[in-house]
Amino acid sequence: MRRKLTTTKIFLSLAACAALLCLFLSACSHIIILKDPLTPEEHIKLGVAYEQKGELDAAIDQYSRAIKEDRKNSAAYLFLGNSWFEKKDYAKAEKNYRKAIAASPANAEAYNNLAWLLYTEKTDLQEARALSAKAAQLEPSNKDFKDTLAKIEGASKAP
Repeated sequence: MRRKLTTTKIFLSLAACAALLCLFLSACSHIIILKDPLTPEEHIKLGVAYEQKGELDAAIDQYSRAIKEDRKNSAAYLFLGNSWFEKKDYAKAEKNYRKAIAASPANAEAYNNLAWLLYTEKTDLQEARALSAKAAQLEPSNKDFKDTLAKIEGASKAP
């Protein structure tokens, strides 16, 4: 009888340890990270990687996190605008291109992409032309910006 009691005690002790271990491990899944370990630039790089894989929602999340860390990050707004443009949410794309320009008035790509959006939507070709001209002025050697300007000018002349 003595031997049986010892075995029972050992079993109960092991069961109690297992229960405590399960309790501890389940508590670990609720750890809250108060500071984001990634920099805004790292979020942007991660967003670009997601975007290249076609995972636009994940890219949008990463660009948004970069902006949360740095509200004046023109590149994050630009890339966020590009992702929204790809998803055909032109209102959100426009909003983010405008924020990219506000954060950095020298961001030629933001001017060009906003101009292209307005050209694509045919909403305001006059503003599209002015934005495109600004992009070409900021980066005169950029052939893509010159191409955008030529297309907008061609559409402006068409009846």
